[in-house]
Amino acid sequence: MKPGSILLPLVGVLYPFLVYAGMTTVSPRAFALVLAAAWLLRAPFLWREPGGRWMLGVALGYCVLLAVGGESSLLRWYPTLISLFLLSAFGLSLVVGPPVVERIARASDPGLPDAAIPYTRKVTWVWVGFFVFNATVSAALTLWAPLAWWTLYNGLLAYLLMGVLFAGEWLLRRRLRVGT
Repeated sequence: MKPGSILLPLVGVLYPFLVYAGMTTVSPRAFALVLAAAWLLRAPFLWREPGGRWMLGVALGYCVLLAVGGESSLLRWYPTLISLFLLSAFGLSLVVGPPVVERIARASDPGLPDAAIPYTRKVTWVWVGFFVFNATVSAALTLWAPLAWWTLYNGLLAYLLMGVLFAGEWLLRRRLRVGT
């Protein structure tokens, strides 16, 4: 496993806690350097992915803004940006297919039956809705909530919601398979 494939998700998961712990002691420029390094390590993979160049450009632009602006308030926008990236990826895959969930399903089951395709499209729509919700909540917390609330949501609750969504979909899929 390559360092870039682990580092960027790890930084993403730990990011709210790192901001909470270091917002008053660590320069936003230092955060920008770490984020930029993580994105640059992932760049060769993203370069080949649909929309990856755009995503990389926006992420590095955010890092430049953070480094040049040096405003600690900008640190809190990163989870919203990530949700918007995921919203774009899932949403665009519905227009320029195949949908993300179908791609994931085919990776684990190359012989995915044609009857499952509408289901994967519906699940992709559910994820689009989740990312709209998540980006909205994250942005609202960035704008109007104390840092502790922002950290709690972006560092824990958002991941719990994703876990519930994953588990709920997995249970529904198992139930649908048994019923057929």
